[in-house]
Amino acid sequence: MTPRNLLASFLIGVVASARSMTPMATIAAARLAGRRTPGELFLLDRPVFKFGALAMGAGELYGDKMTTAPDRTVPLGLIARVASAGIAGAALAPKGSEGAGAAVAVATAVPMAYLTLAGRKEGMAHIGQTRSGLIEDALVVAAGIAIVALATSGSKTRA
Repeated sequence: MTPRNLLASFLIGVVASARSMTPMATIAAARLAGRRTPGELFLLDRPVFKFGALAMGAGELYGDKMTTAPDRTVPLGLIARVASAGIAGAALAPKGSEGAGAAVAVATAVPMAYLTLAGRKEGMAHIGQTRSGLIEDALVVAAGIAIVALATSGSKTRA
């Protein structure tokens, strides 16, 4: 196994650092579009996962703009990032390397949460919470979609 094989897991960990539910939502959307992830995880084909992940991803994007939204580095926020990054990192890792993919994604998401929070606070100081959040949303969602699309390219599920 080379580090390049786990690049998608690393990158999805970066996405999870900024939006904990976006990795799960982008994988759920890919699965709904009939794309298969390299890693084998039985829960990815469960309707409750697919639709639940999409709903949680949309809810997080909305809730992040509220003045009462907690920092991403509070314990519950970090736990959500660990869970989401772990599952997404495993799903995007090569078959048989799911554990390594999960570990790489989690090891990326947690420290990066502090860096992305610092960047967001800087943005909030200059352009406000809502605008900085919308810009961050656009960047993070686009990155999540691109990472998952590249990791699943050519991998259609069988009907």
